[in-house]
Amino acid sequence: MKVTLSILKADVGSIGGHTKPSERMMEAVRGDAADAVKRGLLIDTFVGHTGDDICIVASHTNGPNNTEVHQFAWNTFLHATDIASQYGLYGAGQDLLVDAPSGNIRGAGPAVAEVEFDHDPVKTNRIRAAESFMVLAADKCGPGAYNLPMFLGFADPMYCAGLMLPRLSEGFTFNIIDMDNTDGDSIISLNAPEDYYKIAVLLRDNERFGIDSIVSRHCGQTAAAISATRMHNIAGTYTGKDDPVALVRNQGIFPAPEELISPYAKAHYIGGDARGSHVMPLMPVPINTAVTGIYCLPLVSCVGFSLNARGEFSDSIADFFDNPAWDYVRQIAQEKGIAMRSQGWSGAAMLPYGELEYSGFRQSIGDLVARFALRDGHDEASGIPEKTASADD
Repeated sequence: MKVTLSILKADVGSIGGHTKPSERMMEAVRGDAADAVKRGLLIDTFVGHTGDDICIVASHTNGPNNTEVHQFAWNTFLHATDIASQYGLYGAGQDLLVDAPSGNIRGAGPAVAEVEFDHDPVKTNRIRAAESFMVLAADKCGPGAYNLPMFLGFADPMYCAGLMLPRLSEGFTFNIIDMDNTDGDSIISLNAPEDYYKIAVLLRDNERFGIDSIVSRHCGQTAAAISATRMHNIAGTYTGKDDPVALVRNQGIFPAPEELISPYAKAHYIGGDARGSHVMPLMPVPINTAVTGIYCLPLVSCVGFSLNARGEFSDSIADFFDNPAWDYVRQIAQEKGIAMRSQGWSGAAMLPYGELEYSGFRQSIGDLVARFALRDGHDEASGIPEKTASADD
């Protein structure tokens, strides 16, 4: 049968600031997900949170972009929003950027990543004898947070030794999206290894170009799907960071889990942190981790699942970043974060003007630029566009 795996994630309210959703909110989402399984819409579900973002992982047979599945997620996030509003939580409904989505919820605020594939897990299946996959969820992050680790995991044998094996050595196709194009999904497809440098040229810009999906050139199956959208392109102003999700299939014809997560030991710098306007390291954390540390460090979680023949999840998950080995990486990330934030607002410590997410910064700069004048007394037009301020400014 064809099975679809869907990740749907949104920030719809949190306790004491941008920290974590309340337990009442989580219980409501779990209850709604269980009801969707009972009525046959979904086969199985998992609900967790990374920072203040609630993440629903679901298996079903309805295909990607299914209206019913997406409407279930939207209504579920609305249910959690109502609870957040009732208890006065911060940012209630923050990521729900339209009154009511038409059809699927892509472009309506929540992060969405989906993969559909033929599911026939038997020992005689040479392509996919067993189905295992990972779900990555990020908070306080820009949309290109996965660019570097996905590139290294699927294109660089220094990180993925499996790329030297016969089936994997055929390489992968990177479908890359131009997130600045608001007319529609503008995609370029580049092949690794032959387009290695061209892929790097694009993925170096985490704010404009992001990986939409990665496909095996050996069999044509999708290896990874990533939500690559710009929240400010949807809302027209800063409402929260983009906080992408990624669904990654592993083992066999795809890289192994350790090859895919080892790049996160870099704790690489990305755009994000407080008000979405700083440059900070990405810290790998266990699932259900709150944002309560020093600064507002970008976080990423990674949980693993197996899928049985009926499309049901394994009875437990593998929490890849809940391991003592990652304590060392978290220490490195914290040291890198302290070093960068000690530079305050200067230079590379904050995103450049064009990427400042918080519209209040743009207004402050615009007000000052309007007061500049040429030495000879002539007024100087700045050319810096005005932008509507958000309620949080």
